[in-house]
Amino acid sequence: MEPGRSASPAQDERGRDETPEERADRRWVELLQEVRVAQTGVQIMFGFLLTVVFTPRFTSLSAADETIYLVTVVLGASATGALIGPVALHRVVSGRRIKPHAVDIAARLVVTGLVLLLATLTSALLLILRVATHDHWVPWIVAGVFAWYLLCWFVLPLWVRYRHTSENGS
Repeated sequence: MEPGRSASPAQDERGRDETPEERADRRWVELLQEVRVAQTGVQIMFGFLLTVVFTPRFTSLSAADETIYLVTVVLGASATGALIGPVALHRVVSGRRIKPHAVDIAARLVVTGLVLLLATLTSALLLILRVATHDHWVPWIVAGVFAWYLLCWFVLPLWVRYRHTSENGS
């Protein structure tokens, strides 16, 4: 056995023979890869949202649509902050030997960012469909897409986690 490693049951249950520091390093790299995907999407969405206010059609929005727009922009800004947060956190705490704690906090920021991204996309879809169609079906379409996001982003991953961790007894 190598120095710094132990054959503890916790390591055996994880299926990896790694020190807490190695685990934190691996989790950090995985987290950054996940953030890159979400960050790109939210930044593109937020960039487009910022340009809407400068279009000629913006002045013709109803008060309700203007409110939806403002809420959407705030949600997009908040999602951007939460998804960029892990990078700032890492930079500030780097070298302080608290990576396992930093990874846990960064993971919470990413989940918060995903929830805010869900709200941003749903709100943006509501605004776009209201302005484009004025159809009474818009709320139903938005609710369907919202349910799809929930299923893909949260329900399915949680179901897989539950199903495959409860079978192992871990």
